[in-house]
Amino acid sequence: MRRRLKPLGLLACFSAIAQAHVVSISTGELHVDGPTATFELRIPMYEAAPVPHPESTLLAHIRFGDGHLVKSACGQEESFYVCRAEYEFPRLHRDSLEVECTLYQVTVPNHVHLLTAIQGGNTDQQVFDQRFTGAEIRFHPPSPAEKIARNAIAGATRALASASGLLFLFGLALAARSKAEAITFGAVFLLGEAAARPLGPLLPVSFTARQIEAVLALSVVYLAIEILLLPGGGSRWSVVAVLGLLHGVSLAGFPASYLIGAMPVQAVLLAALALAALKMPRVWLRPSAGALMIAALAWFGLRLWRS
Repeated sequence: MRRRLKPLGLLACFSAIAQAHVVSISTGELHVDGPTATFELRIPMYEAAPVPHPESTLLAHIRFGDGHLVKSACGQEESFYVCRAEYEFPRLHRDSLEVECTLYQVTVPNHVHLLTAIQGGNTDQQVFDQRFTGAEIRFHPPSPAEKIARNAIAGATRALASASGLLFLFGLALAARSKAEAITFGAVFLLGEAAARPLGPLLPVSFTARQIEAVLALSVVYLAIEILLLPGGGSRWSVVAVLGLLHGVSLAGFPASYLIGAMPVQAVLLAALALAALKMPRVWLRPSAGALMIAALAWFGLRLWRS
């Protein structure tokens, strides 16, 4: 039973990933020069093709403060759809500029836009998605610590906002049979999550954010089944490593400093949950694993239904 369950479960997880669009990314570069600015948007052609009237729709979902669009030109360049636009501002923005990006509304819900803004010798960068649609671009040289802190806070927020991620941490806590095993699971999971970052861009991209959550919920179901059917399994850490890779893919499109914020939050939550689970009467383990599986299946169904 054990030899059959693990390969089949892991194969199912990898099959889901292989067919998924994990992260949808576009890039933008804004050059501000006094009361004017130029902007270049580059988005994969397969993302832009389904958008009605992309030459106007895409730029309408990126707004630069009180800037007014003067003219634009869009077209296909190799595998990208590229828009170049010019803006005028009624006043100078020497220190900062408010930016709003809602490209996820016209592309896919998990779309991520990486914007680089340049004014003279100063550069700033912001990441936009459906959770972070507005930001302030600051035209002064941000320190490395400032950049890391900003992205780390965003990564921590994202980790706390992922229901499937929180369910998985609860599953890891239930799966640990000792403090040493809980520490091992935590380390293996976080290492797997970090290792997924360079793999994410190599995967095809078409999964929506809700579908990603559905796949992650399935990984929680698998972990619950592992606890219920293989309570004495001796290589559970290997399953945790693979599932860590699976969960890490959802952060693969973000700056590396996102993990600096997400990982400590996950480690603290896992430590607290594992401590509580180890103090819990052992007779509660199977009912808790069953409840975890039901919750994950419900979340899977909800995410899939709304995708």
